[in-house]
Amino acid sequence: MGRAFEVRKNAMAKTAAAKTKVNSKYGKEIYVVAKNGGADPETNLSLRRLIEKAKKDQVPAHVIDKAVEKAAGGAGEDYSPARYEGYGPGNCMVIVDCLTDNPNRTIKDVRLPFTKTDSKIGSPGCVAHMFDHLAILGFDGDDDEVVLEALMMADVDVTDVEVEDGKVSVFAPHTEYFKAKTALTEAFEGINFEVDEITFVPQTHVEITDEDDLANFEKFMTMLEDCDDVQNIYHNAIVNK
Repeated sequence: MGRAFEVRKNAMAKTAAAKTKVNSKYGKEIYVVAKNGGADPETNLSLRRLIEKAKKDQVPAHVIDKAVEKAAGGAGEDYSPARYEGYGPGNCMVIVDCLTDNPNRTIKDVRLPFTKTDSKIGSPGCVAHMFDHLAILGFDGDDDEVVLEALMMADVDVTDVEVEDGKVSVFAPHTEYFKAKTALTEAFEGINFEVDEITFVPQTHVEITDEDDLANFEKFMTMLEDCDDVQNIYHNAIVNK
């Protein structure tokens, strides 16, 4: 799927391989989104998107329902978003998104992987300007002009539309996600989105080939993924073992 495939393969890492970690991540994020924007997915579009994404990642219904009910009840922890940026092994650029109820603990937990791998955590904004915050929608198709026309008719601000190997990839600013998805759903009956993401896409990539850097990168990612407060990790590394 062209660039969309590279985004998923190289620029974004799920916060955990273990299913319990995935469930915990979604439970926390659903709770926060429902608490801040309302527990009804029909009126809280961000919650609807998150629930759809969780279901695609096979998060059990009881985990989703519990998080929504907890938010609706007004009880529970008070989480806030935190973003950390820096340079990882091989001088790759890294963005780490967290949800935390204890910022002092979280910064210590996130800083440790940088310290242990001779990497450098930076100030806010030090690398984010080298990433595009995009919505990416991918589905079967071979006509980019028809897709582009449907999006333009709906007044969607499209960044790019690509076709490769029978797959269409639509790139749009993250603020246009719901508008783009609605336009495509209405224009193409039965459309199935194989890629459905809001993510950070690097403008450039760094290829990591040095053995020491490779070992450090693997250690770096593992340590970050093991941090309970880490939700998503974005980077521009291409790893060649």
